[in-house]
Amino acid sequence: MRSAYNGRVLIVDLGSGKIWMHTLKDEYLRDYLGGRGAAVKMLWDMTGPGTKVLGKENVLIFSPGSLTGTNAPTSGRTSITFKSPATGGYFKTSVGGGIGLGIKHAGFDHIVVKGRSKKPVYLFAGSGKVEIRDAAHVWGRDVKETNGLIKKELHDENLNIACIGRAGEILSNYAAIMGTYYNAAARGGGGAVMGSKNLKALVVSNTGGRVYVADPVEFAGIVERAQDASLADSHSLTLKKFGTAATTDQMCVTGLLPTYNFKRQWLAAGEENLTGQHLIDEGYLKRSVSCGTCIFGCHRYTTVDKGKFKGVYSEGPEYETFASLGASIGVTDSQYILKANEMANDYGFDTISLGAVISFAIECYEKGVITAKDTEGFELKWDDGETLLYLIDMIVEEQGIGKLLAKGVKVASDKLGGESYKWAVQARGLEQSRVELRGAFSYALAFALNPRGPDHLMTECLAEFGESFSRHAPGVIEKITGDQKYGKPYLEEKRAEIVSWHEDIYAVSDSLGYCAFATTAAYGIDEQMCADTFNTAMGLNLTADEIMKAGRRIVTLERCYNLREGWSRKCDVLPWRIMNETAVDLDPKQPPSATMDAERLGRMLDKYYALNGWDPANGFPLVETLENLGLDFTEGAIEPKRTSAQTAGLPESCRYPVQG
Repeated sequence: MRSAYNGRVLIVDLGSGKIWMHTLKDEYLRDYLGGRGAAVKMLWDMTGPGTKVLGKENVLIFSPGSLTGTNAPTSGRTSITFKSPATGGYFKTSVGGGIGLGIKHAGFDHIVVKGRSKKPVYLFAGSGKVEIRDAAHVWGRDVKETNGLIKKELHDENLNIACIGRAGEILSNYAAIMGTYYNAAARGGGGAVMGSKNLKALVVSNTGGRVYVADPVEFAGIVERAQDASLADSHSLTLKKFGTAATTDQMCVTGLLPTYNFKRQWLAAGEENLTGQHLIDEGYLKRSVSCGTCIFGCHRYTTVDKGKFKGVYSEGPEYETFASLGASIGVTDSQYILKANEMANDYGFDTISLGAVISFAIECYEKGVITAKDTEGFELKWDDGETLLYLIDMIVEEQGIGKLLAKGVKVASDKLGGESYKWAVQARGLEQSRVELRGAFSYALAFALNPRGPDHLMTECLAEFGESFSRHAPGVIEKITGDQKYGKPYLEEKRAEIVSWHEDIYAVSDSLGYCAFATTAAYGIDEQMCADTFNTAMGLNLTADEIMKAGRRIVTLERCYNLREGWSRKCDVLPWRIMNETAVDLDPKQPPSATMDAERLGRMLDKYYALNGWDPANGFPLVETLENLGLDFTEGAIEPKRTSAQTAGLPESCRYPVQG
């Protein structure tokens, strides 16, 4: 029977030059749903505690969603899985654009790259052939130029390319893998893993096979219902019109916009310049851009047509870029942010971490930890676009303090010492995305548990904001908790339930290839719709409960991977500033208790562990939990870690220089 996913894995060893095919067993689809889920099982099998993150033993697993290549709405996402240079643990990052479609049309469900080439190369797959090709002519080139040169060389303007820029070549811990020019698999340093392998790009052609579904007639009807459900969601329509930066100004008004490196939660003026509406009003927005089969097109294609930065063009900025390269530094001149966004995309940096590093550096300069000697005489200042652009160039050129900053906030803080850990807004080695956790408790719990680090795109609990976010959100909260009254972000009650549901549905949607922003972050496509599209495409019959159990299986295996690396409950923390400094500008309608500290987080963690069958003492899933999920194969690897979790030292990424 034809299916949208056949478990076909292309494996390429860059060291030996060997290329071969492997077919996964049926359970990779039935139990792990393909995509992200199948990839974490492969990562578990292929790497471990002895794997060096920038060593030849590390792997890159490119995994389109199991529905990618079909016309299920927004199903064009691709997960890229590896052991992270930033955190030293499991990492999944996700990218849109066309790279996933290209992989599926080339006949593969996953592409695994291992080993290290002796010289720069790129990997080409398509038209019935796979080749490792010389990349000397594109090494050192930025993303736009790399794409152009490869397309010219292969005489094909329709190629789908995932490449690194100079950030990946210098092995920055926040180097992104850039797909189809501007779509970023941004977080965790996947670009550095590519750079360490001397792999400049993965190139796939659009020619080749089709993606079939098991029941085309039934699938077509369900796809139509899925489209209607997505279009009926008010937040999805907002996304279509304004992109993810739809509400930056509203977040500022409610005191939930992190500014000045999380020292404050609002801007005194200019927040309206950091919105999707502003891009329209000022004529920067030229068109909306869709990924794969997306029906919304939340990406912005922008240009600057006049002024100092005339000629700048790129995709975005989205919310996180406006917040990281703008609000976090105090910059509200949108032309500087548009320029910085272009630079970040072309160099191949994660804009979240890049902005976090820059705001950290400015605060270090302000407090005397960094001096003018470190910056080659340049004065670092808040509210200053020139500081923003200067530091980006210092980092990519590895000049002065830029060489250290290229390794991220955690490494820089450890090296600089003093009290810099207090304003190093990171946990487990990953810079926190721009969410004010002291006024959003589900987010806080989710960030503390996230196997990637303090970040939103594994568990975005937008439903906790209730009707102020989406008219569908109260119904989601009621489904999860039994009562809409829990749809308030500053409550402790039912946070464990809210986080667990979102973790599971995100694992499902990632594995299927659905876009989180347009589906489970906006609640247009729920677990029943996921089950229906999955079953008719694959010829299976999972219930909604079974598909959510598969999501929990994926989440738990990701946890087990990090436990095998030496993580434990001690690593379920948030940045020092978030845990020890009170937010000063939260919405006055919130109760005075709306703060985050170790006691509050600890209570929420206890409830989460109990809900999911984890040992509250060390954060390890209980043996019976693993067996119930079919993960008993992990027991031999994590059992020794379980017994020593209370006394063992922490992995480097989990340590603060000073505990406080």
